[in-house]
Amino acid sequence: MDIKLILPNKTHKKQVEEYKQKMFDANSSMDGCGDLKSCDFDEWLKRCKDYKAGKNLPLGYVPATQYICIRKTDNKLIGMLQIRHSLTEFLLNYGGHIGDSISPDERQKGYGKKMLGLGIAKCKNLGIEKVLITCKDTNAASRKCIIANGGVYEDTRHFEPENINLERYWVKVK
Repeated sequence: MDIKLILPNKTHKKQVEEYKQKMFDANSSMDGCGDLKSCDFDEWLKRCKDYKAGKNLPLGYVPATQYICIRKTDNKLIGMLQIRHSLTEFLLNYGGHIGDSISPDERQKGYGKKMLGLGIAKCKNLGIEKVLITCKDTNAASRKCIIANGGVYEDTRHFEPENINLERYWVKVK
């Protein structure tokens, strides 16, 4: 299970578009995909570069680094992870520093745990010493990945607009 997190570029267009379609087909949330749900690949890639640099941020957004997770054996895109460089009040209560997702056809293989660990390690380079990660209280797989990476439960908060409960976990970066 050798994977790596890399910054997306134009060579990933086909795989990113396929990933997006798989997520839509599975009616899966696109956590950690940035604005991919609402725009085409070229616009998404531009936003990824802008957001990383802290440019052209929509109201309420913070600088963020977008990664794609690639399996080294066949260069297949298996997941996405976004690191938000700081926390707004909304992110502190509901979103956290890291959002991620795994392709529906690659779930339950241990990639989520490994990918989240790589993401937490990347936080150190951004000067984030304590990482907040959230998940829906109904998402046992995410909870398991967070705890396996050192997540310490703080509390659960209700997000009224979607009528969901989000568990909040803190991870100390080593």
